Amino acid sequence: MIKDKVSIITPSYNSSRFIEECVNSVIAQTYQNWEMLIVDDGSKDNSTNIIKNLSKKDQRVHVFFLKENVGAAEARNFAIRKAKGRYIAFLDSDDLWDPKKLEIQISFMSKNNIAFSYTSYQLISQDGLYNLNIIKAPAEMTYHSYLKNTIIGCLTVIVDRKKTGNFEMPNIRSSHDMALWLLIMRRGFSAYGLDKNLAKYRVVASSNTANKIKAVRDVWKVYIKVEKLSFLYSVLCFLSYVFHAIKKRVL
Repeated sequence: MIKDKVSIITPSYNSSRFIEECVNSVIAQTYQNWEMLIVDDGSKDNSTNIIKNLSKKDQRVHVFFLKENVGAAEARNFAIRKAKGRYIAFLDSDDLWDPKKLEIQISFMSKNNIAFSYTSYQLISQDGLYNLNIIKAPAEMTYHSYLKNTIIGCLTVIVDRKKTGNFEMPNIRSSHDMALWLLIMRRGFSAYGLDKNLAKYRVVASSNTANKIKAVRDVWKVYIKVEKLSFLYSVLCFLSYVFHAIKKRVL
C-alpha cells in the first residue's frame, strides 16, 4: 500500500549549530514518504552552506533561501505553499524527532480518522547532553480547552490537509503556531494527543519561547487581536495559561 506523503515544515535562521542534527533525525525516519522543506530566513551565519550540503545528502530535503528576514510565521507559510504532501508536520531547526515518530503518528491518525494530532515530547538542554521534563499530551484539546492550556508542541503536530482544507499561519512574530491551532479548531476539528514521547524540544536561550515576558505578551495578543475574545474571558484564559506554563516547566 502506498503511504501518503508528509511535508515537514522547517524554518531556519542562524541554525548552523543544530540544523544538521535536526535533518538527520528526519532522514532516520522509518516512514519513508516525506519531504522536508527548509526555508532559510535570511541567515547571517554558515547555516546556508550547511543546508545546501544537507539537501545533497537526501533528495527529499528541499531548501529555499529568502533574501531578507520575514519571521518564522511567513517562512513556514512559504514552505506550506510549496508543500506537496497530504500531511503537514512541523519541526524547528533546533529540535529532534524519534526515528519512529512519523510511522507511529500517521498510523494513529489513520486508524482513528484524525485530522489534527500531536504527541508528548521532552525538553532537552541547549547542548543536548541531558533531558529535562517530559510534556505529556492530553488525549484531546478543543478550542476552549486549548485557549486555557497551550500545551501542544509545534514540533509534534501533524495536520491532514485533506480533512482540514488548506491553511496558513497568521503572520505574527511569535505564538503564530498557537493561532494556527485555534484556526483549525474553529473549523470544527479537535486536536487529539498521542501520549508517546516522540520528539525533543531544545531549550535555547535565544529562542522566542525562552523570552518569557515576550511569550506571555504575545499569547495575550492572540486572545485580544486574533481571536477577539472579550476582556474578561481573555483574563480567565490568560491566568489558566500562565498556571499551566509554569507547571509545564517546573514539574
